[in-house]
Amino acid sequence: MLHIPYFHKNWLLLLYRVLKVYVRFALRFFCRSLVINRPEQLRTGGPLLLACNHPNSFLDAILLDILFEQPLWSLARGDAFKTPFLKRLLHRLKIMPVYRTSEGVENLSENYNTFDSCIALFRQGGQVIIFSEGRCVNEWHLRPLKKGTARLAMQAWKEGIPLRVLPVGINYSSFRRYGKNIFIHFGEMMLPESFDLDLPDGVRNQAFNQVLRGELEKSVMEILPHDKARQRELLAVKIPAWQKILLAIPALAGILLHFPFYGIVRWKTKTADVSDHYDSITMALLLFFYPFYLLLLTVLSCWLMGIAGLSALLVIPFCGWASMRLKPQLDK
Repeated sequence: MLHIPYFHKNWLLLLYRVLKVYVRFALRFFCRSLVINRPEQLRTGGPLLLACNHPNSFLDAILLDILFEQPLWSLARGDAFKTPFLKRLLHRLKIMPVYRTSEGVENLSENYNTFDSCIALFRQGGQVIIFSEGRCVNEWHLRPLKKGTARLAMQAWKEGIPLRVLPVGINYSSFRRYGKNIFIHFGEMMLPESFDLDLPDGVRNQAFNQVLRGELEKSVMEILPHDKARQRELLAVKIPAWQKILLAIPALAGILLHFPFYGIVRWKTKTADVSDHYDSITMALLLFFYPFYLLLLTVLSCWLMGIAGLSALLVIPFCGWASMRLKPQLDK
């Protein structure tokens, strides 16, 4: 069984909280709009299993983790845990591996350890994210559900754990642009009373997936990639005319100021073979390196303008926010 670390060291707890606050704040600059149909669910306590679709790689897990009040553990593809260092690092970030046959049949037994760790978390009132489709694809479509979510929920219920399963549909306006609109739709909570736990495993898991799929179908948008009219209807957010007028000049300044930084990040990501992880990797690079870029521009401003150059710490992010508000919303 995987060891479940607790934040017994003050510095580790502080680091987690600081990162969570920073990413929450940064989300306002990287996302134009965040729409949540039932925000009260973000305060739900454990034990809780979030059963989600998986359109945008690790950004899906990061998004939910910063929004929920209680810390979340998430399950990720096993091939990310290639070395002992990565295993320790990802585990400290509350990420546990799930292996598929494509990642080595010999590793499948490790899934039992991961599930046992999830059960231990549930006993302690923990919360876990599982991506029920099994793999990430950048699309507006609900794919067939794997059996892992049903197996984990049924195992917890069979052991008498009062686990609740919350279906979560995550939808993005774009998989290639920052400044995206994000729509999070929570379905109805799934409880053990709705299922016959004495049925054979296969029948029981199939019944669970039927209910889960029904909830996710209400939450995951179905849009064909070439249907631009449908994309505009469901994913675009109207920007008021007065806002376009007021933000026009700051937005232009934001484009000019951030073009070198954003251009380099996009170029580096495009040259890597990241496929459906492009958007998440781009967002991670922007989040990590932007403070250094802002510090560099502020130092240059102070060199040119003296103490007044410190205003760049506020002016430059505001201009970046303005450009994000007015930039195109949908992929080409």
